[in-house]
Amino acid sequence: MALELEAAELPADAIEVGRILDAWGIKGWFKVLPYSASPEALFSSRRWFLLPSERGAKTFTGPVKLAIQEAKEHSDSVVATSPQVPDRDSAEALRGARIFVARSSFPTPDADEYYWVDLIGLDVVNREEVPLGTVQELLSTGPQTVLVIAHEQDGKPAERMIPFVASYVDEVDLKARRIRVDWQPDY
Repeated sequence: MALELEAAELPADAIEVGRILDAWGIKGWFKVLPYSASPEALFSSRRWFLLPSERGAKTFTGPVKLAIQEAKEHSDSVVATSPQVPDRDSAEALRGARIFVARSSFPTPDADEYYWVDLIGLDVVNREEVPLGTVQELLSTGPQTVLVIAHEQDGKPAERMIPFVASYVDEVDLKARRIRVDWQPDY
């Protein structure tokens, strides 16, 4: 059987959430490397958008839509199946494909929970309204997550790291696109 993928346009709110690693089993399941330790976006969306790998064999060009029948955790990754991927050969043809999901299909986070993608780009100020920079990325250090803040120091690009924990983070205001922290510029 052949792999049948429908050309599609990436949604305006598409977020890259993982990559297809390889086939899993003989019935068309495939193994996914999620980019998050909590891959709820992969489980909540029944429609993934794929872009081909930057390197290696390409079985499709441009974005395609993939209907997901089932996705579940397996060991340190995620495995999934689609009616469009009928066998192992078809699953192997997806190796390296980048997975995107519409941000609007992510599950609603609980109060005081945030998706990393929503924090990147937010301005960070301290309690005295002194600007500390902009969230460039987040790092998972095991026991806690750390905000990596891009700023300038003596006219040169610099970074500061602030633990993303309640003792330092006073408020996250997604609408105002800013985070207020108990942190000083000289820390």
